[in-house]
Amino acid sequence: MSWTTASDLKAQVRRLWERGDLLRSMIADDASAAPSAVAVGRDETKVGLRSGCTFPLRLVLRGPASAELTERFQAVREWIAELAAVAQIRLEWREFNHRVLGVQRVPQAVWIDDLDSALEMIGKRGDAARFGRLLTLVDSRQPALLAWFRRRPLQALELNVECERLLSVVGWIVRHPRPGIYLRQVDIAGVHSKFIENWRGVLTEWLDLVLLPEAVATEKSGGAQFAARYGFLDKPVRIRFRVLDARLPMLPGPALPDIAVDAVSFAALAVPIRQVFITENETNFLAFPPLADTIVIFGAGYGWDALSKAAWLSRCSIHYWGDIDTHGFAILDQLRSRFDHVESFLMDRATLMAHEAQWGEEHDQVLRDMPRLNDAEQALFNDLRDNRLRKKLRLEQERIGFHWVEAALATIARQ
Repeated sequence: MSWTTASDLKAQVRRLWERGDLLRSMIADDASAAPSAVAVGRDETKVGLRSGCTFPLRLVLRGPASAELTERFQAVREWIAELAAVAQIRLEWREFNHRVLGVQRVPQAVWIDDLDSALEMIGKRGDAARFGRLLTLVDSRQPALLAWFRRRPLQALELNVECERLLSVVGWIVRHPRPGIYLRQVDIAGVHSKFIENWRGVLTEWLDLVLLPEAVATEKSGGAQFAARYGFLDKPVRIRFRVLDARLPMLPGPALPDIAVDAVSFAALAVPIRQVFITENETNFLAFPPLADTIVIFGAGYGWDALSKAAWLSRCSIHYWGDIDTHGFAILDQLRSRFDHVESFLMDRATLMAHEAQWGEEHDQVLRDMPRLNDAEQALFNDLRDNRLRKKLRLEQERIGFHWVEAALATIARQ
């Protein structure tokens, strides 16, 4: 029997809740007007019903066909009784003439007249009351955020405990746009910097709604750039390098120091460096042999913004040493978008074939084209990407024999 049951009606209303439609109904269409008074609970907060689910709300009803009304009359009576017992709905009837019992009535439509009835039907009046209190709080502190509550009502309901502290953070930043301090220096009662960091996703969406456009650096996105997006100081990016020439004046102490400085200080270096190597492996970085007028940089993987601030690198020869795999060539390609004169180091076919015993597997290959590779690099990249030599072939840079490294460096030194 495919007739709609009381459980089916409840399931329909529950789906409206799960889509957020019932809670969304409690907020004005323009999402900035103050809520009007429509009860969501007998002694609970009152909030507005402006849109979302429109009440009275008609539910889907599948009832008996004409033949079933007479052939299964007793089953029809039981079905009607089940629906009539649901206190939160209103039945709309139609009459039919039974050949024995005469004129009878059968439901032809089911209605829920108001939001309160829908919430009671699925046991959500308490949740809706909490949501109503959140709306009242938000409307009194940051009414522009009602638009976000309308878009994400179920997520908003989960903020019940933290909402007041989140509003305090938003209010502070509104009063201090682009403050130029560290998050640690934000002084709000009951709020610490870890709280702000933990809620960066929600705060980003809220701040974008309430701040003036000039207070948001929209080119900065993602959790890692939260501070920069809203004008806070961020932990400086540090560049780690080793001086490979003991004659270069750098720091007192070891002849070939291992140094880490912020990107601004690195960009301001005034040392006669002629040659730069970049390697992605720390052991290779530490073991890199001495070379005249040279430094070696511990690589950053994807992302070269910090290095690009050092204009003096454009006057140096730069060699990039990455793994021989699709990601290694992708990083090389990206580095050349900052410094187009970069040369690859030990990322050639001869090196790969000489170390066949050390081949490994790359788990997640890069498949896009690499427009900045030279012909030899492009040919090897294509072979790797298309799995022509072996499936997902990879040669990690630390697996290359060190005598091979020293020989390659000696060749460069003679040039």
